[in-house]
Amino acid sequence: MTTDLSTTPLLPGQLGTPGMQLRDDPRADPRMVAALAPLGMDGAGQPAPVDANSPLDAQIEFCSAAEVGFTSLFDLMNTDLPPIIGVATRTETIKGVDGNDILLYIHQPENPSGPTPGILHLHGGGMSILTAADTNYVRWRNELAAAGLTVIGVEFRNASGQLGPHQFPAGLNDCSSALDWMHDNRQSLGLSSLVVSGESGGGNLTLATALKAKREGKLDQIDGIYAQCPYISNAYGNKLAALPSLFENDFYFLEVSMMGAMAATYTPGAENAENPLAWPYHATTADLEGLPPTVISVNELDPLRDEGLAFHRKLLAANVSSVSRTVNGTCHAGDLLFPQAMPDVYAASLRDLEGFAKALS
Repeated sequence: MTTDLSTTPLLPGQLGTPGMQLRDDPRADPRMVAALAPLGMDGAGQPAPVDANSPLDAQIEFCSAAEVGFTSLFDLMNTDLPPIIGVATRTETIKGVDGNDILLYIHQPENPSGPTPGILHLHGGGMSILTAADTNYVRWRNELAAAGLTVIGVEFRNASGQLGPHQFPAGLNDCSSALDWMHDNRQSLGLSSLVVSGESGGGNLTLATALKAKREGKLDQIDGIYAQCPYISNAYGNKLAALPSLFENDFYFLEVSMMGAMAATYTPGAENAENPLAWPYHATTADLEGLPPTVISVNELDPLRDEGLAFHRKLLAANVSSVSRTVNGTCHAGDLLFPQAMPDVYAASLRDLEGFAKALS
């Protein structure tokens, strides 16, 4: 007997009807769809002209152009928001392990009553594009600081775009150097705890920074890990059946083959294709044992959803204290992208990270 997919209700976790658009998926939050529709992003759009098998120069050129588009999108989504008050900001330039300068953006409450939880924040962009100075990341750090946290954003080297091209492990080394500095300055910063956190590519670097700290015997630097929609499998050129969201949610805000091109700028060739420091999904139980308390947050309609959940299960198998949360109805990073259209969803993710950091203090 055959099933008419056009009349079968779509359930969470099922493969979507071939060709389904985000706007037609009954799981999608209608506020998110309404926000994306004027931008032409509520449907599939055109496939990217590059993929994981394209020449590296073409991949870098495409990603660099995409950076301009994403930056404009984030600017648009953060216009007309009320200013955040009660936050003091400054910058610090430190020297990285590779001898390069690394710019840190430091956000703190103006008048803290005592020690504050600390967040080392690693921005998204697939380790290939975007910057810590982008409007959405500045606002996120300010929101956390206004809630009573000290937040440090890291301007790490990218694999393409204005801060590239620097392949793995350049960006990871910069994040590790920033962790060293933040840990060494806990007292002067007034920190009560130190959590590493980031979304998408920043979620990758969050987990990789912790794995690197463990390998180097410096795991005591980290009190907690909070990874949002982590981009960690490198299964974008050859989708894995074990990760059905790569099929189910392809072309929902992100296209999997485009992510394959982005991944290839970070780790060209096969040498680091399954290196856990580059792609933490491939970490073994031995790699994960002893990691500090962790939260893995994913989005229901994200192609990356299932790799995040699979990593959470790996953490549990390694006896790590790990909690997962799924933000229903949202695309990749959808709980962070729409502070105007879905302020309650945005605020809930803000509260969750804030509460996690404060609970570790």
